Amino acid sequence: MTTTDAAPGAQEYIDGMARDRGYVLDYHKVMAKQDFPVLQAANGLVGAAYLDQRRLDRRTKELIFIVSLTVMRASKGHIQSHIRVALDLGVSPEEILEAIEISLPEAGIVAFQTGFDAWKEVVGADGLEPSVAVHQGGSGGNG
Repeated sequence: MTTTDAAPGAQEYIDGMARDRGYVLDYHKVMAKQDFPVLQAANGLVGAAYLDQRRLDRRTKELIFIVSLTVMRASKGHIQSHIRVALDLGVSPEEILEAIEISLPEAGIVAFQTGFDAWKEVVGADGLEPSVAVHQGGSGGNG
């Protein structure tokens, strides 16, 4: 199913999502045009659980989102969108890394590396090179 015209109000809705969240994902954009009622329904759940101010503040919710997306091995771009929002809210890069590190004991190194790589690119973190000769291995391996 592909449509050529967006439903009435869809553009205003996606603009509001961008303002409220600080980002929109590709699937939000496509669903706004292709199946606007389902996007509205899904976004209602996200609003209640994530965007609406309840007991947890937005900074805390962003950290929880980053960890849950890391554990679920979400796409790098999805994790990075929440890292950027967290940074915009004043969460430090070190606090975000500490949150991502929580994934290590339960989800393992592969899940951790997904979040870590997303974080590293957003904050521009670099590392130390060994001063002894070693075989070059990428970001894989057993940790």
